[in-house]
Amino acid sequence: MAEASTLVGKLETDVEIKASAGKFHHMFAGRPHHVSKATPGNIQNCELHEDGEAKVAKERVEAVEPEKNLITFRVIDGDLMKEYKSFLLTIQVTPKHGGPGSVVHWHLEYEKISDEVAHPETLLQFCVEISKEIDEHLLNEE
Repeated sequence: MAEASTLVGKLETDVEIKASAGKFHHMFAGRPHHVSKATPGNIQNCELHEDGEAKVAKERVEAVEPEKNLITFRVIDGDLMKEYKSFLLTIQVTPKHGGPGSVVHWHLEYEKISDEVAHPETLLQFCVEISKEIDEHLLNEE
């Protein structure tokens, strides 16, 4: 039996975008049905495509803090739950200091079911890709 500490992990990344923090946050908190329109190659309804294979994730919103442009999702069902006991995804967007644009901070917290399960680096890259696509979509809306 593996120690719990080797199964629990955190991954984080920052993505610079041109859109405002409020607009990006609102895409997830106020218009989640538009996310698939902004990044149709990656998200189609509740399906995400990674490595050419359809993956399904059902999420529940755990927390929304509009004043911090923060939203937290808990994955409650789907392909991720075959490899992880728990998976929490937090997105916080802050205005860029000293200029236009924002920084999207993605924070993934998870507990793997076993040591054989890889850390979700590919999912972190997926977060970077959808950030850029949503940014482009929001800029085209202006």
